[in-house]
Amino acid sequence: MKEYKLTDWLPTTKKEVELHGWDELDVILFSGDAYVDHPSFGAAVIGRILEAEGLRVAIIPQPNWRDDLRDFKKLGRPRLFFGVSAGCMDSMVNKYTANKRLRSDDAYTPDARPDMRPEYPSIVYTQILKKLYPDVPVILGGIEASMRRLTHYDYWQDRVRPSILTDSGADALIYGMGEKPIVELVKRLKQQQPVFDIPQLAYLTKKEVLPQEGDITLFPHEECLKDKKKQAANFRHIEEESNKYAASRILQTVGKHTVVVNPPYPPLTEAELDRSFDLPYTRLPHPKYKGKRIPAYDMIKFSVNIHRGCFGGCAFCTISAHQGKFIVSRSKESILKEVKAVMELPDFKGYLSDLGGPSANMYKMRGRDEAVCKKCKRPSCIHPKVCPNLNTDHSPLLDIYHAVDSLPGIKKSFIGSGVRYDLLLHQSKDPKTNKSTQQYTRELIARHVSGRLKVAPEHTSERVLNIMRKPSFSQFGEFKKIFDRINREEGLRQQLIPYFISSHPGCKEEDMAELAVITKRLDFHLEQVQDFTPTPMTVATEAWYTGFHPYTLEPVFSAKTQREKLAQRQFFFWYKPEERRNIINELRRIGRQDLIDKLYGK
Repeated sequence: MKEYKLTDWLPTTKKEVELHGWDELDVILFSGDAYVDHPSFGAAVIGRILEAEGLRVAIIPQPNWRDDLRDFKKLGRPRLFFGVSAGCMDSMVNKYTANKRLRSDDAYTPDARPDMRPEYPSIVYTQILKKLYPDVPVILGGIEASMRRLTHYDYWQDRVRPSILTDSGADALIYGMGEKPIVELVKRLKQQQPVFDIPQLAYLTKKEVLPQEGDITLFPHEECLKDKKKQAANFRHIEEESNKYAASRILQTVGKHTVVVNPPYPPLTEAELDRSFDLPYTRLPHPKYKGKRIPAYDMIKFSVNIHRGCFGGCAFCTISAHQGKFIVSRSKESILKEVKAVMELPDFKGYLSDLGGPSANMYKMRGRDEAVCKKCKRPSCIHPKVCPNLNTDHSPLLDIYHAVDSLPGIKKSFIGSGVRYDLLLHQSKDPKTNKSTQQYTRELIARHVSGRLKVAPEHTSERVLNIMRKPSFSQFGEFKKIFDRINREEGLRQQLIPYFISSHPGCKEEDMAELAVITKRLDFHLEQVQDFTPTPMTVATEAWYTGFHPYTLEPVFSAKTQREKLAQRQFFFWYKPEERRNIINELRRIGRQDLIDKLYGK
């Protein structure tokens, strides 16, 4: 195992800054998460990117916002700016359940303590820094700020809120994956050049914004407060521009200000993504946490992320809004280099927990003709059906699996990311591609499942699945047959673990009752289930709040009250004796005696 010194981490205290031999800092990052020096933790990535640009960078993880604010003062003022991120998750998803109950733990905190970050750290940290150092720029980043860059519905406050730039007072916001914009920002600040035309930057201005060709002007914030249909209509533009190769600038007025969201950078190249992953991470939590467990780190410490982006376009998911729909894959060399670094960890026993990404099996997939992709504004490349321009060849991914498994010291590499079985069932016009998919399916099931394979059908109702932008449930049935057959042929007894969601927009009690009947017929006792949580900046959230589908502006039903949600959720657990009476009463109430017979017999 490699031995590390304290100076191998970015400094977090004045003493550590002195150990680096620095008398001044260029950038100070504040994060709502503990500091884990690993490419899965955003503050570490941005810190290492800035360090590679020759800057002196410090990270203050989970500062105390309730005392005399010494954490915000201890390193003084940076030469260039403060960077603020709420962490790897939206703080409200992190702190509350779908039923708005306070969670008892926080996976990104030492020993999972639940009280180490405020609600909305992006706002709280920024306001404190602006009071203490009004003349130092504060730049927001991370998923919380990214998903709240324009007017959005906030489920926890049950109200429409303006851009987080308004509430926080930050000077600018970098949305999405921040490597390119943060480097450009630093270059401009060093040269004292204007920064407000940097791609992927959002800012608030009182000045008149000079129009540019192609600008999209959304309905103003105040009109969205009064008219839900306008809020729904806005979202279609926001999602489309997040997923286009060459997007438009978006403008939205809030009172006397205008929020300006510059279009994103084109997707990173393979070399650019490799560079981000190849930075000198220790891959370990900071030594200050010695003897403490950080659950989120435990989950990923023996895993390797092989690509970014997701073209699934699921209506309830924020991945494409944050990472984009275009897949950016790492080179084989970069992946193997990281696998070898994982093998150096003291408690590594030869088993990789995941070789994946936002989805398990999208590595190296892209449009055959990039010119077609550059004109496209579909949010999904595989819904309602797989785009004929999409190359679904699984052989580059198989090559990665084979290369990793052939390393001495690797006993097994498991796939923990969710598998898109619609890609495995897709019949391409290219026989070679179809052959690679069949080979991938067999190898995945025979060699890379740790007893249970996770897949996400999410529902059984065709109508609900269409709103979710998920494939027909019949495809899950097809995949289950293949899974069972390969298990029999290989002499294995593995389980398929399906994930389902209740209370999604469009879903009614009857749909959940039918889900119970169908999953009973397939002999599933469901475990991996969740209530839909309306998180900012998804199609599903806007449909849930406004009652209109953002693309069609047709009305959409959503279960909203506690009673309606529990009535739906109980159907997941039809097999539990304690749920039986309530389910029977509910089915009688909605006039579905036929479903009682199917679930419990006559």
